[in-house]
Amino acid sequence: MAQKHDHSEVIREVVSQLPSDELLCDLGDLFKLFGDTTRIKILYSLFESELCVCAISELLKMEQSAISHQLKILKDAKLVGCRRQGRQNIYFLADDHVRTIIDQGFEHLTETDE
Repeated sequence: MAQKHDHSEVIREVVSQLPSDELLCDLGDLFKLFGDTTRIKILYSLFESELCVCAISELLKMEQSAISHQLKILKDAKLVGCRRQGRQNIYFLADDHVRTIIDQGFEHLTETDE
């Protein structure tokens, strides 16, 4: 019969380092936002320039209502911000973390085995 290992020490260490369930749930929800191709395209577009809904709509060849819906989701998640300019809302990346998250994911996808 195989001898059972005592994992209690390593388990205590790992448990002490784990974030709370609530925080892990929030992190999972954040990553779900990156699971939509349209939202990724919008974020990539905002890498280059601040844009209004109509410009993003034209760029992605999509209806403005669909873009507005996705921008609301991104704004509610604090991934994009907006400011009023005349009668238009101008959208931009909320902070550099958004670019870092996408850059890291892209780098992971495009790395080659050496």
